[in-house]
Amino acid sequence: MDIDWTAINAKLPTARADKAARKKMFNQFDPNGNGILSLAEVEKGIRDVLHIDEIFNAKLAIMMAFKLAKNSKKSRRGDLGDDYIELREFRGFLLALRQYFEYWVAFCRTDANSDKRISLIEFVNGKSKIETWVGPINDMEAEFKKIDTNGGGFIMFDEFCKWAIGKNLDLEDDDDNIAE
Repeated sequence: MDIDWTAINAKLPTARADKAARKKMFNQFDPNGNGILSLAEVEKGIRDVLHIDEIFNAKLAIMMAFKLAKNSKKSRRGDLGDDYIELREFRGFLLALRQYFEYWVAFCRTDANSDKRISLIEFVNGKSKIETWVGPINDMEAEFKKIDTNGGGFIMFDEFCKWAIGKNLDLEDDDDNIAE
């Protein structure tokens, strides 16, 4: 999975100084102009406004970023805002989307058979690349068991993300030059 990280970062106005660009993008994502974005509107915006197919196809990353952002600030719309992203949550969404997409790429690079779950064999076979992202792991089987919190015998994307956050996972080929 080759990703043009520079192009992706350029399309995501996450810097504090990019407030006007973010507002314009939010309005493009919000076709009915009601000031809130549903998950469907966000997905459509990623496809039609950002034109980033790699992220559009990473549905689990989009869903996790959406979930994180929609609960990041107390809604000004009461209970209605709990299921939507407001403009003031949009920067957080874009930052989370970039991060969860990086985790998605790492997850897919480890998921050799592309079944959206990582087996113990895939995890062990990915040892060298995984260690490039998170540092040395002494016992891959024990680490796998720690990650597989539901005990299902596979690492699912949400489990992988929790682990990746704790390990400060960083892909070797992504462009980390994100402006503040």
